[in-house]
Amino acid sequence: MGILFTFLFCVVTLILLVVGFLFYRMSQMPNPPYQVPPKRIDPAQWDRERVTVGWIGHSTVLIQFYGIRIITDPVLTERIGIPLGWGDNWKMGLRRHTSPAIDVENIGPVDVVLMSHAHMDHLDFSSLRKVVTSETVIITAPGISRLLRKLGAKEIRELDGQWDNMVLPNGLVIQAIPVVHWGKRYPWSRNQGYTGFLLSYRDKKLFYPGDTAYTDVCKELPKWGEIDLAFMPIGAYEPASFQVNHCTPEQAWQMFVDSGAKKLVPIHWNTFVLSFEPVEEPLERLLDAAQVSKREDCVVIRELGEIYILDEAESGRMLASSSDQVSL
Repeated sequence: MGILFTFLFCVVTLILLVVGFLFYRMSQMPNPPYQVPPKRIDPAQWDRERVTVGWIGHSTVLIQFYGIRIITDPVLTERIGIPLGWGDNWKMGLRRHTSPAIDVENIGPVDVVLMSHAHMDHLDFSSLRKVVTSETVIITAPGISRLLRKLGAKEIRELDGQWDNMVLPNGLVIQAIPVVHWGKRYPWSRNQGYTGFLLSYRDKKLFYPGDTAYTDVCKELPKWGEIDLAFMPIGAYEPASFQVNHCTPEQAWQMFVDSGAKKLVPIHWNTFVLSFEPVEEPLERLLDAAQVSKREDCVVIRELGEIYILDEAESGRMLASSSDQVSL
């Protein structure tokens, strides 16, 4: 019975992938050339007594929250999709058009993995195996922990995306934020949720929503205190039907304004082709929206490999690379 189920699963999966590939080829989705980010992240240079963030690609952000090393939805391989069993990049699925802006071995020990939901462009097992150790705590949405049990993490905790919260022994406070998305890894998956996260440590706060459509929930965030950085998804919004689950750049800007955050780090763009808009358009539209509000300088980290340091003056510093600093 098990063999028959596996065979049928493989056949159905193959059919879906072939149909998806044909749709992709016929739909005139963007086909950008492959690129390697000219800027590389080297967290070995980061000061453990500051808050430093670096955009690796898509929704993967490396965060040094003072002495706590955090990574969001780690996707570090060239492909996402269903593993074929011959290596990390042998998968039936999408290939990234921009390589990760870090050498995996340079990520270092990760204390916390934030897993917002189980979609393959956010939950990649081969990437997780590269960063999860016996000292790593994984925080995720309801129904996801059972997928992660074999990783050997120190602890896996699910947070209900309805303002559930937890405090780690090191003092990091993690609160689930009820964003608007969907969580099924496969069409037939059941009871797999999604969530955003609000991180609080010492006197700083970071907001990571994962994926979300526009939601008024960001208007409630100021009551938890001023947010220093908000990581807002800005891609995968065309055709318009996608906006049920993904915000437009203008909506991302409005949610940033609603949250009262000081700075915005745009994510979820220029890594995988998931939708119809040109790959450079999300940032252009976001900057246009920010310019209307005369707050364009609030958008920090505009290219893969850039890092941003939240310094004691709270103005922050954006670095073009780990060794090339640009003062704001």
